[in-house]
Amino acid sequence: MKISNETKIGVLTTITITVLILMYSYLSGADVFSRSNKFYAVYKSVDGLSVSKPVLVNGFQIGHVSKMVLRPDGRTVVEFKIDRQYNVTSSTHAQLVSTDLLGGKAISFEYGESKEPAEDGDTLSADIQGSLAESLQPIQMKAEHLISKLDSSLASVNKILNPNFQRNVDRSFTSIANSLQTLEGTTKKIDALVGGQTEHINGILSNADAASNNLKESTSHLTGITTNFEKVSNDIAAANLKQTLDNANKAMADLQATIAKINSNQGSLGLLLSDDKMYKNLNDASANLNNLFIDIKAHPKRYVSFSVFGGKKD
Repeated sequence: MKISNETKIGVLTTITITVLILMYSYLSGADVFSRSNKFYAVYKSVDGLSVSKPVLVNGFQIGHVSKMVLRPDGRTVVEFKIDRQYNVTSSTHAQLVSTDLLGGKAISFEYGESKEPAEDGDTLSADIQGSLAESLQPIQMKAEHLISKLDSSLASVNKILNPNFQRNVDRSFTSIANSLQTLEGTTKKIDALVGGQTEHINGILSNADAASNNLKESTSHLTGITTNFEKVSNDIAAANLKQTLDNANKAMADLQATIAKINSNQGSLGLLLSDDKMYKNLNDASANLNNLFIDIKAHPKRYVSFSVFGGKKD
């Protein structure tokens, strides 16, 4: 049986239309090849989200957005189709997240603690994560501030790098080179001076060494003196100072007793100091003795006579 060209064209057209319909259905979110469960979530804003956007679990796609319906209160009901081979628990959290800096969105499922599976058609809790652009906004502000500062710095550098500044820099480098040459010459002179005074420096070091040895010997002598002084100090500390002090106190007591007796007119010394009659008698006796000596000098023959031949005194 021969098939006509018209029949072939019709069959090919039908197949093409069927494939196109299936592709359009798949791209529009309709699951035409596998069985899936439907879940829902309600969002206040779905900016950037559209039908056929993926549903992810830790970055792995388990389904896609199949339908979006706007409610009268302004919120949006989003329908997800999830492959039945993946379990969704009743505590799953459907979060609207950003996928790129251009504002692309996706749904991320975050499983809760409950292990009870969700039923087909259940409504999951929903939340909206801030976009990447919003999270990067503080960094953008800091970058803009940094760029403005960098621009000011570059402007300052441009002002500095003018011809006059370059000439001043060249002049400064020339001065530095001259200073280095002068320093090099001074260093050579110092080296020559040190080389010429090497013997003198060695002598000074030898004298310093000798002085150090003498100081070391003097230190040993000082140590001996200190030892002797410590020994004398210990001997003094070990002496019977109490007996010496007792003897001194006794001597002072005797002296005070003697002075007390003198003051109390007891004894010759006390009477001499306190009785004026004895003083007058002693004074008269001294005067008489003085007159006697004067008379003896004036008339010695009255008191002493000598005879060469044994004659008598007149």
